[in-house]
Amino acid sequence: MNVVRTASLLLLAIALSACAAKPARDSVPTAVAVTPAATEPAAARDAGSDAPATAAAGATDVVAAPVASAEDVEGAAATAAAAEAPPTGAEDDFAALYGGPAPTADGTEPGRSPYDPWEGFNRRVHAFNNVVDRAVARPLATAYTHVVPRFARTGVTNFFSNLRAPVTITNQLLQGRPGDAWDSLGRFLMNSTVGIGGLFDPASRALVPRRSEDFGQTLGAWGWRSSRYVELPFFGPRTVRDVFGLAGDIPLSPIRTIEEDRVRIPLQGLQLVDMRSQLLALDDIRDNAVDEYALTRDAWLQRRNYQIQNDLRGRHARGKDADDTAPIPVDAMPMPDWGN
Repeated sequence: MNVVRTASLLLLAIALSACAAKPARDSVPTAVAVTPAATEPAAARDAGSDAPATAAAGATDVVAAPVASAEDVEGAAATAAAAEAPPTGAEDDFAALYGGPAPTADGTEPGRSPYDPWEGFNRRVHAFNNVVDRAVARPLATAYTHVVPRFARTGVTNFFSNLRAPVTITNQLLQGRPGDAWDSLGRFLMNSTVGIGGLFDPASRALVPRRSEDFGQTLGAWGWRSSRYVELPFFGPRTVRDVFGLAGDIPLSPIRTIEEDRVRIPLQGLQLVDMRSQLLALDDIRDNAVDEYALTRDAWLQRRNYQIQNDLRGRHARGKDADDTAPIPVDAMPMPDWGN
């Protein structure tokens, strides 16, 4: 009997020990651990305050930001200093002449790249034009300014500017600007009569605006905004759009209607020398430029874009036209009339 009781007690003890060893079904497994980084946002949202201990623990999961090197800091400081540096005298001259900032050191306008896919060809033509300019055009223009008095040179400039009025009037009409064409016509009649054939400029004293248009600008006003840059022998900077514009300007040139080469060619030569004399002030900038080709190209493109954008403005919002000394007009080139 005692043996039976003892065996029963042993079996009950074994069963109880086995039940005590099993985990409860609704308990959380002890092997699952929550990282501090995952619990910190929830704790912060629930508690509404920062827990120093939790923040310290979560800081171990944050990747440290890279520390800038000394070279990077010095480069950034140099860039900021260059951006804040005052413009040089050459940059001030460029802005005064062309109405905008000078090209950067690599020859591009700030924020804009020149459209010059034929740069290799253009540079060779530019070198040829520079040889002709330094050997012929510049010496003639320098001698012209030394020999001819200023008042006489002003009369020559006024005369040729007045002769370009038919080209300007026609292109203003083609651009849909009859008001400007009427002003240009009145200016032409006043200077041709009161101004003695255009030698004097009474229209400017009467506050009649002076405009200069060509067919290349008309094509730009019609929608041909962007065009690749090209430099032509003797004619200098152009775009493909302006090359097509030459065909529209030739029939409108009064000088080219003169049939006698003995009269027309000297007039064209005088006009060319007069125009070159007006550009002598830019020779120092060109000669001291790091890349004279890039300077000439970017300055010309900037000036040409300004002319076209100015044509698109309203009559009262339109600014003063840029000078008409460049590009060289087709009637200024002393070429013989091969048709006669």
